[in-house]
Amino acid sequence: MTRFKAVAKVKRFSCEDLAELTPLYLDDALDTPAREGFDHHLAECLTCAGHVTGLRVTVDTLGDLPAGPAETLSERTRGRLLSAFRASRHP
Repeated sequence: MTRFKAVAKVKRFSCEDLAELTPLYLDDALDTPAREGFDHHLAECLTCAGHVTGLRVTVDTLGDLPAGPAETLSERTRGRLLSAFRASRHP
């Protein structure tokens, strides 16, 4: 009887692929092989990991904002947004 090893198929991504898939990753909308491939790439690529972290901080910060014009933002909120934006541009 021949035994077969189960081999998990993990997708491999380039940095360009990651940039395109980041919104789906942040929304937890990738299938398991894609998410595992995404996580694997992040573990090996500091540039992409910094980019995704910066975007996650930005999305979280924007989610905390009240609806309305930007002039109504508190100084603290403006500072958090600027910091998140800077971090996403310079990982």
